[in-house]
Amino acid sequence: MLLIKNGRIYTMAGEVIENGSILIKEGKIIEVGKDIIAPLDAEVIDVEGRMVTPGFIDAHCHLGLWEEGIGFEGSDGNEAVDPVTPHLRAIDGINPMDISFQEAYEGGVTTAVTGPGSANVIGGSFVAVKTYGNRIDNMIIKYPVAMKVAFGENPKRVYNGQKKSPTTRMATAAILRDTLYKAKTYLEKKERAEDPSKMPDYDIKMEALIPVLKKEIPLKAHAHRADDIFTALRIAKEFDVDITLDHCTEGHLIVDELAKEGKPAIVGPTFGNRSKFELKNKSFDTPKILVEAGIKVAITTDSPVIPLQHLPLCAGLAHNAGLDEIEALKAITINPAEIVGLSHRIGSIEAGKDADIVVFDGNPIKDLDCKTYLTIIDGKIVYKRQ
Repeated sequence: MLLIKNGRIYTMAGEVIENGSILIKEGKIIEVGKDIIAPLDAEVIDVEGRMVTPGFIDAHCHLGLWEEGIGFEGSDGNEAVDPVTPHLRAIDGINPMDISFQEAYEGGVTTAVTGPGSANVIGGSFVAVKTYGNRIDNMIIKYPVAMKVAFGENPKRVYNGQKKSPTTRMATAAILRDTLYKAKTYLEKKERAEDPSKMPDYDIKMEALIPVLKKEIPLKAHAHRADDIFTALRIAKEFDVDITLDHCTEGHLIVDELAKEGKPAIVGPTFGNRSKFELKNKSFDTPKILVEAGIKVAITTDSPVIPLQHLPLCAGLAHNAGLDEIEALKAITINPAEIVGLSHRIGSIEAGKDADIVVFDGNPIKDLDCKTYLTIIDGKIVYKRQ
């Protein structure tokens, strides 16, 4: 057992607990509060008034699929020869021994929702993983967690270079519609076939889309520009599937319409240059504007675009642009957990949840020089600053 005591605990499930304690057993949080008495066999860590938060969560990144400092040999995020690749599985391309994982948990990020990039109209399935481990199978929280689809410039640019469709936004939408229709027909045939001999021939691409059609996982829609966001929403409605709006760069320009839709937004990466035309309206004002309209917002690094350990910096820059401090913390804890359907396990410090806890010397949302003191994942101390 492990007892963390004398912390300023931001539970993300209620009020901040001053001089609070957290009791951990077998990877789970057992008790949170004041004056918790540690069992005789418990390891006790006095954090001396430091800030304690749930482990941070990035709801959209590519951790482990573009390895650090390697180039092509470590680039496994885009199979950019076919615009329709729903059968690709992130778990088959992630290298958890890449240094980016260590840097992530040392920075307080304990969960990454990671998967294919945005070269293809349909890129493949995402996975939610803990950032500590050496075998991806043992790090999975949920797989699949979403199906990546992409709108806008990226599929156009990739396939225009190959002189094949899609080279327009119209074609991107048409290819997605056509594939979803085929998957729907495939599923209907499977469900109607009482005789095994009448089953449709196995199709790995169609099989991968069945969880989307059954609303077991959402489409994870790469969409920066306002018109692309609306196209993503239009197609999701046509096929009655769930969707998250990832990047949502121009969301602040259409906030009234997005508020009516009620879909969550995973905003970013906002730090850095405007590397393409569809980022021209990129702004750290976006999270504040969306949150104030009642939209659930998570903040993303889109790692490796921004290294994952800088997730709290991105939340801090949104706070500096006017986003409330607690809302900024929510955007990298409980909000992404809820958006990806994992709030029963992660995202807040509550009894029964995974013991993913981070202790900081300062406030990572407000202090640029704030350092991580302690990172705990599944009840195990994976990093302690000497």
